[in-house]
Amino acid sequence: MFNPDDFPKPTLISVNGVELEVFEAGSENSRNPIVLCHGWPQHAFSWRYQIPALAAAGYHVIVPNQRGYGNSARPNDVTAYDLAHLTGDLVALLDHFGYDDAVFIGHDWGANVVWGMALLHPNRVSKLIALALPYQERGDIPWVELIEGFMGPDNYMVHFNKHPGVADAILDQNRLRFLRNLYRKNQQPHTPEPGMAMINLAKAEVATGEALMTDAELSVLDAAFEVSGFTGSINWYRNLDRNWHLLAGVDPIVPHPALMIYGERDLIPKSPNLSDFVPNVEIVSLDTGHWIQEEKPKETTKTILDWLK
Repeated sequence: MFNPDDFPKPTLISVNGVELEVFEAGSENSRNPIVLCHGWPQHAFSWRYQIPALAAAGYHVIVPNQRGYGNSARPNDVTAYDLAHLTGDLVALLDHFGYDDAVFIGHDWGANVVWGMALLHPNRVSKLIALALPYQERGDIPWVELIEGFMGPDNYMVHFNKHPGVADAILDQNRLRFLRNLYRKNQQPHTPEPGMAMINLAKAEVATGEALMTDAELSVLDAAFEVSGFTGSINWYRNLDRNWHLLAGVDPIVPHPALMIYGERDLIPKSPNLSDFVPNVEIVSLDTGHWIQEEKPKETTKTILDWLK
């Protein structure tokens, strides 16, 4: 397991009108930047196993806590968490370091932001790697309505939008229990309980599967969300339909070299037509659940480094 004391120390960097808490490794002199983007409800710490290996391979590794997380800024305006702002932060981060472009790697929501970078700022992306979440096709129906039609009103993404503030408060009140119950591995397939899944996790006394993190590792996330609360990060979901409108008229094809890493036991479905939208994609599946780079750190890191070569 990883010793949290070995994680890089952060710097607060002013970009795009906000301050971001940024962790770095490797040499800026390498002129070989790679940006790692975490998901929800995560932290830059989720990349703890990949950062040393990427730095050793000659990359300047840049790992922000994105807006709403950790000690990064938490704007009050919900629309400040749309895809234009999230990708704008990363563009400004490249500008701060003097880079024209970079390799971008994202997991979960971070993958969505990386796909957004390729769509909204294609010249700032050299290659991209997505974990867990494949490219999301922009269809004719806004995303919250689409999700509700398939998954029902209790789906957590729908609930976040239809009942603002409700889940935020429950997760804040049950922070450590929620995180401990969420970060599990080797869970057996089971029928979900009725109700909103994230609220259920926050209230459940007993979790299934095995703990993904040691208590010391979990304490990093617990301390971060004690500072930030959950509202800023949940506001990313409250911009799903705004993002759908923002992408209207944007060329939907991602021409960049891309690697898609799925967790074979992840509940997020694989894309049946990924190569239609990402013609230069290579697809790899690992025997993991959702927390790919933490469940199988050596395999994930090797997959990333082999593809980058």
